[in-house]
Amino acid sequence: MREPAWRRAGKTPDYRFSLANERTFLAWVRTALALLAGAVAIDQLAPEIAPTVVRIILCMVLAIIGAVLAIVSYRRWAHQEQAMRNDAELPHSWLLLGMTVVVSVAAIIFAVLILVRP
Repeated sequence: MREPAWRRAGKTPDYRFSLANERTFLAWVRTALALLAGAVAIDQLAPEIAPTVVRIILCMVLAIIGAVLAIVSYRRWAHQEQAMRNDAELPHSWLLLGMTVVVSVAAIIFAVLILVRP
């Protein structure tokens, strides 16, 4: 497989920074997997947590967010790597704020569903 053009540009960054960037990427991928696992678990293990339509919507939202997070995390890793290769400032990412909001909203929704469950 051919490497992307940006990998041939600039200079190779210190391997410690590249490995740290990779660990961050893997942490985001684990988070995406956790969202997917949560969606499956809610659907299969807690069918009484909410009406079927609500449960399916929540599970689909979690699964879609997990898929988007996996894709965005790769793009984030690549942009960070490019910046390091070109001695540029690391790019800002709205991913951190976005994931904070998503997880917080999901926690509130599930807390409410658990409290109002008959």
